[in-house]
Amino acid sequence: MNTDEPEHAFVESLPDLIEPGEYAAHPGGGLVRLRIVVSADGVEVLGDAMRPVSIEELLAALGGGPVEQMLCG
Repeated sequence: MNTDEPEHAFVESLPDLIEPGEYAAHPGGGLVRLRIVVSADGVEVLGDAMRPVSIEELLAALGGGPVEQMLCG
């Protein structure tokens, strides 16, 4: 068991970074968008991807911090 797993919670909503109309332009599902905000409270990374595994792998590579995720969006 990996003890470095971040705290993970499912939430009702998160901002969309990918619009529905963009899916047709990326038939392979490879579009990933990130919004990074640095504040006095720390760094917030908001990610959106056509394939959830893409953003999950990216966030895992960044490491640390709690993760909030929507089940669909």
